Amino acid sequence: MIKIAIIGLGAMGKNHYRVLSENSKVKIVALCDVAKNGEFSEPFYSSVEEMIKNVELDAAIVAVPTFLHKEVALKLIENKINLLIEKPVASNVNDAYEILEASKKADVKCVIGHVERFNPVVATLKEELKDKEIYSVAITRVGPFPPRIADVGVLTDLSVHDIDLIRFITNRDIIKQSVFKSKKIHNHHEDNAVLSFELEDKIIANITTNWLTPFKKRKIEVACKEAYYEADLITQDLVEYSHYHTNNSYVVRNCFVKKDEPLKKEHDAFIKYLKSNKNHHLSTIEDSIITLKIANQEER
Repeated sequence: MIKIAIIGLGAMGKNHYRVLSENSKVKIVALCDVAKNGEFSEPFYSSVEEMIKNVELDAAIVAVPTFLHKEVALKLIENKINLLIEKPVASNVNDAYEILEASKKADVKCVIGHVERFNPVVATLKEELKDKEIYSVAITRVGPFPPRIADVGVLTDLSVHDIDLIRFITNRDIIKQSVFKSKKIHNHHEDNAVLSFELEDKIIANITTNWLTPFKKRKIEVACKEAYYEADLITQDLVEYSHYHTNNSYVVRNCFVKKDEPLKKEHDAFIKYLKSNKNHHLSTIEDSIITLKIANQEER
């Protein structure tokens, strides 16, 4: 059984704790945060150093605020502990490269938690697109401002999901990009953005994201030569529209999606990777660096 720790018990850390607690393939042997903000039966530590000193670990999930990713990850890597780091890998590309080099030098497995890759509707959509000619991809990820986010803006917090998804769904690299952003209600960071891309094979894509909308919307729309798809990431519903005729008629098909908890599927993939060295759809540090460069508007 894999012995695992969760570092950072904020909203995402508690999600990891909830889902991992039901996984029979792992044992949560330690929790770590600067303050204990709940009741837990597992040993709780207020510092990573203290935890490492007292607990034998196979792996850890890093769910601390983004600006702490490098500091925490390097301490764990130094002690040969395999990692799942919540997206993005770090606050900036230089920090990300430090984590990458350290993990290679220590021969530690380190992947990034882009959980939307494991959303069942994304998996079904990816399968539907496998042999189709893709024309365009449009992703909308909007919602109200989350008070829990203070260290990054909407590009680093939200758009990284969808930059990664565009590459993941199409199996194509981004070759051109334009990013437009504004700050409307956030004190320090952008809260409104539109991103446009050209991918290989002349596929075009765009992302609309903000913290200004009073409700959450998470939708992917893909236009293909053969059909048009709408995927709802919240309800996990996928609809195909095809066979358009000049009288404005067309065929609608509700695609079957086996609905499940994306985080559970991500954990299962991580566990499989630790046991067999087979990476099934997990985001690598290199994947996350590509995404981070675009979100931070850095040269690739």
